[in-house]
Amino acid sequence: MPRRAIAVPGPGRAKRLVLTLTSLSDAELVALLFDRPSSVPLRKLRQSGLELAVVADCSPEALSEQFGLSESYALRLSAAFELGRRSLARPMDREPVLCFEQVVAWARPRLGALEHEEVWLLCLDGRNRLRSARRVAQGGLHGCAIYPRDILRPALRDGASSIVLVHNHPSGDPEPSDEDRVMTRELAALSQALGVPLLDHVIVSREGAASVLDPSSIVALG
Repeated sequence: MPRRAIAVPGPGRAKRLVLTLTSLSDAELVALLFDRPSSVPLRKLRQSGLELAVVADCSPEALSEQFGLSESYALRLSAAFELGRRSLARPMDREPVLCFEQVVAWARPRLGALEHEEVWLLCLDGRNRLRSARRVAQGGLHGCAIYPRDILRPALRDGASSIVLVHNHPSGDPEPSDEDRVMTRELAALSQALGVPLLDHVIVSREGAASVLDPSSIVALG
């Protein structure tokens, strides 16, 4: 079956799409991100099956190397996927953070598939609503060094009433390490003494999620 031609808005003119976005294929949606989709090497993307989960996890450098995209096209595609991740994480910005599952739902699209480790601090207000979310550490495949003071300083600066710590395991196994448990105990004691209690420390990965404070809380991510 011949592929449908897509009208793409070009410089200085606006062309109307006949079909709605929801009716377009993944490849056609990707094509819309570029000024001249015929010049973009979508063939490699299609040959890979255009598995969006795989393409979305690629860095701009990987997109250039694996699919032959120019630097500007790779950045544009990465930006589109980042917007999608942020939109998935947005609901918790408006709702109280009341359970482990809500934290996992926020963290999974942002951290679950990363190939390096990141540690994020969620600062909550007195009604358990998200006050701020900031990355407090970034490392490599096998972890990153962080101390309770690196977490408590921004928590106090942001006026947090309580905090939740989140980080990912690039290995895919969400099981807390001994280092995770030791650091969490130290952080919980110090944060309690400062009047900013640690409500949870959640670990996410490609394969699942776990709570350091509640060993019974572990889920498999489909």
